[in-house]
Amino acid sequence: MTNRKLAYIIKDQKPLIMGEDEKVQDACRKMWKRRCGSVLIVDNTNKLTGIFTGRDAVHFLAKTKNSKHTLLGEVMTPNPITTTPERSAIDALRTMCEGGFRHLPVLEKGVICGVVSRGDFKGMEIGRLDQEEHLSETLR
Repeated sequence: MTNRKLAYIIKDQKPLIMGEDEKVQDACRKMWKRRCGSVLIVDNTNKLTGIFTGRDAVHFLAKTKNSKHTLLGEVMTPNPITTTPERSAIDALRTMCEGGFRHLPVLEKGVICGVVSRGDFKGMEIGRLDQEEHLSETLR
C-alpha cells in the first residue's frame, strides 16, 4: 500500500481553483464551504501561478482585516512546487515534509489534476516516512 500513485489519490477530485484577481474573503468562504485547506490560483490562461492555504489566511488575517478588497494574487504563495499523478504517494509526502508545506498541487503537462494534502496519506505511508527520518537521524 505504500506504493500508491497520486493518480489514485486524486481520482475524481475537483480542486478549488480561483483566479489571481478574486478576493481573499471569497476564497476563505469557498474553502470553508468545501471543507478544503487550499485554493489553487491561476492566471487568465488557467496556468497555475500560486496556492493559497488556510495557513496563508491566518498569516494574512493576523496582519490586516481587509479581506474584502485584497486580491488572491497579492497574498498567495507564488510558484508552488508541483508534482505529477504518476509519482508515488511516499515521494510526494517526502517532498512536502522536506519543503515544510502541507499541500502539493498535482499537474499533468501543465494542467491541474488535483492537490494532495497531508491528510490524504495513509498511516503506512506516514509510518514509512517516520522510519526513514529516524534512520537518517541515526546514521548522522
